[in-house]
Amino acid sequence: METQNTPSSTTISGPGFISLQVRNLAASADFYEHTVGLTRDPLVFPGAVAFLCSPAILALSELRPGVNLDSVPTPGLGVAIWFKAQDGQAAYEALSKAGVPIVRPPFDGPFGRTFTFADPDGYPITVYETDTPILDRLPPVQPAQ
Repeated sequence: METQNTPSSTTISGPGFISLQVRNLAASADFYEHTVGLTRDPLVFPGAVAFLCSPAILALSELRPGVNLDSVPTPGLGVAIWFKAQDGQAAYEALSKAGVPIVRPPFDGPFGRTFTFADPDGYPITVYETDTPILDRLPPVQPAQ
C-alpha cells in the first residue's frame, strides 16, 4: 500500500485522549484529583477514571492482561507527557510539599518554568508554563554540514 505525503488530506488535529495503565486505580485517581488538582469526569467507566483536561482528556485504567509495569525501567519510556500550569514554580512547590517525587527540578526553559515529577506508577510528567517557546531560551541553530 502506497502512502501519500499530503498532510492536508486528513482532519487529524492532534491528541484528544491520553490513557495511562496503573497498578492501583483508586490510588492513582486520588493522586491526580487531590494532589495534582485535575477535575474528575463525573461519568463512571468500567476499570477506568477520566479527568476533564484541556486540550486532551487524561484517563487512568487498570492494567491490561500481560502488562507488568515492574518489568520496565520507566513506565511509558519513550513517551513524553506534559501538563500546562499557570505558574510552574507554584506547581512545583505544591507537589514537592505533598511529597511527590521530583524527577527533574525546576528550570527556565523554552516553555517557561519547567520541571518533571513522577506519578505513583513512576510515569514522568513534565509541567510547563507557556505553549509558545520563549525564543531567547532556544538553543542556537547549528549550521548544516
